[in-house]
Amino acid sequence: MKKKSKGRIMKNLQVKKLAASRIQKGYPALEDYDFKDKDQVVEGDFVRLVDSSRKFVGLGYIGDEKKTAGWVLSLDDTDKLDISFFDRQFRIARKKRTPFYADKLTTAFRFFNGEGDGIGGITVDYYDGYYVFTWYSEGIYQHRDMILDAFRMAVPDYKGIYEKLRYPSASFKSKFVDGKQADEPMTILENGIRYNVYLDEGWMTGIFLDQRNVRRKIMEDLGMGRKVLNAFSYTGAFSVAAAMGGASKTVNVDVANRSKGRTREQFELNGLNPDDHEIRVMDVFDYFDYAKKHQLRFDLIVLDPPTFARTKKRTFSVDKDYSELVKDAVEVLAQNGVLITSTNAWSVSRDDFFEMVNDALEELQVDAYLMDEHDLPDDFAVSRAYPEGHYLKVFVLERTN
Repeated sequence: MKKKSKGRIMKNLQVKKLAASRIQKGYPALEDYDFKDKDQVVEGDFVRLVDSSRKFVGLGYIGDEKKTAGWVLSLDDTDKLDISFFDRQFRIARKKRTPFYADKLTTAFRFFNGEGDGIGGITVDYYDGYYVFTWYSEGIYQHRDMILDAFRMAVPDYKGIYEKLRYPSASFKSKFVDGKQADEPMTILENGIRYNVYLDEGWMTGIFLDQRNVRRKIMEDLGMGRKVLNAFSYTGAFSVAAAMGGASKTVNVDVANRSKGRTREQFELNGLNPDDHEIRVMDVFDYFDYAKKHQLRFDLIVLDPPTFARTKKRTFSVDKDYSELVKDAVEVLAQNGVLITSTNAWSVSRDDFFEMVNDALEELQVDAYLMDEHDLPDDFAVSRAYPEGHYLKVFVLERTN
């Protein structure tokens, strides 16, 4: 169904006192409890937010996501939420990414990061001239045509455009939109390493761009001579970085059947023999049981699980189960081994995540030194007023006993 936003009148929508104060300080997210009465607006409406005195607070839109009811787009009452507004936001984003376009060793990055770039509910990723839009609510998708037209004005030299729909009522997950279709797979560079990506295959492309700096750390500093366990390995990107950095062996474990073929593909793409590495399709917790039984030890373990996952045997969620995962990993971590703990759970703060990891270490009476810490790379712009936008938390720990 074609989505249009033309002809829709912007409505005044009253917000409560605390919400008005928060919005005026730059907080971009709208919550259901922020409104006096939301019955007069519907999904996709552009709204002029006002306080109890009918004073202007901000401009935004209604779009239901897991964590928000919509987003603030501007604090300027003279703005019009039209094609020129979105064109301006894309031009600003492109200018901020100038260093990334110039980097010949990395040809994939986040071009537009939702509320961090001024439009919550949309992200746009760049893959060597191709742009992949991800829409997180039906509300913002109702303005799709205008927003894509604004993008074409701001970035006329695109090779092709794809889109992915992440809201529950969407009729599809992924499709090609415009330009020239990319090869499937197409090859991008990251820190000089080749990775194959699939732009039109479900929600994912085969690589998580927000982990670029962690993979670089593994390649440059942590991989050399080490035996590596990559848990929840997906397509093996961490392992390829480790192998390119001189790792002696990697073991890749993921429950998804297609992970094996995709991981072999990534090794072969970089001139590495996949037969020199283990690729196991199995539950990660079952693998830890196997590793403990056979007294296996690893010099580097990467733990980057999904926020929530369900298999035939068990359900995993970061907030409930991450400490148990760390304990399993530590039991097969070599002396002076390095443990990389990571989560992209927006609902878990940095301090809470650190406590989860630390609790596991204390329970096992294991000492560890915090070598390094990572959050989102610079292309993943984050609003200073919206700490929830800092969703990625990564701790690099060295075992000291």
